Amino acid sequence: MAAISWKRLADASDGWAVILIVLMVELPLSFETPRLLVRAYRTGDSAWYWRVGQRNREHLARHEADNPIRTLASEDEAKALLESFSTAWQEGRAFFLGAFLKSTDSFVAQLYVGLHNPGVPEYSIGYFGDEAQGGRGYVTEMVTVGLTLCFEHLGAHRVRLECDDLNTRSLGVAERCGFVLEGRIRENHRHADGTLSGTLHYGLLRSEWAARRA
Repeated sequence: MAAISWKRLADASDGWAVILIVLMVELPLSFETPRLLVRAYRTGDSAWYWRVGQRNREHLARHEADNPIRTLASEDEAKALLESFSTAWQEGRAFFLGAFLKSTDSFVAQLYVGLHNPGVPEYSIGYFGDEAQGGRGYVTEMVTVGLTLCFEHLGAHRVRLECDDLNTRSLGVAERCGFVLEGRIRENHRHADGTLSGTLHYGLLRSEWAARRA
């Protein structure tokens, strides 16, 4: 599948101002880690994807309340959502991938990578884990794939990540993957049960990512 990448060129006529050139490049549709296959969704995934939404509806209610997987009412709606993911991929706006155990082909987590600021360029990473697969490090393993996608294939200079300040599992993923805590907004979200929580803002620069891999 083609997607947008970025290259920087110097424009001598404008004092070496930086300009961005949009190129269409072929992105890998799948990646492997020691335990996982992380791949782009297919429209044929709709039946099991709908079931994932059904069984994780309550699990995602607090920290992923607006995730459309929670409100899927049928396999047809799941198919339409997966088709929208494919369209976003083709347009270079967002990339949705599922993570599966290589040993059993079981779904364990979802990865989102979205273009946030093309002028940097900067991408956002998001994720959720299947409730039945929690606590095994699969999400951390999957997010390393997201960083490879951002920095190696999409030409990102910076990747951002936001999470609820009470979501200890999510912030643990960010920190294990090398993200730097850049700020905190206090009590900016009221949950359905009336409680309040804040938002943690993390960032990772290309130079920091490269240093961790050296």
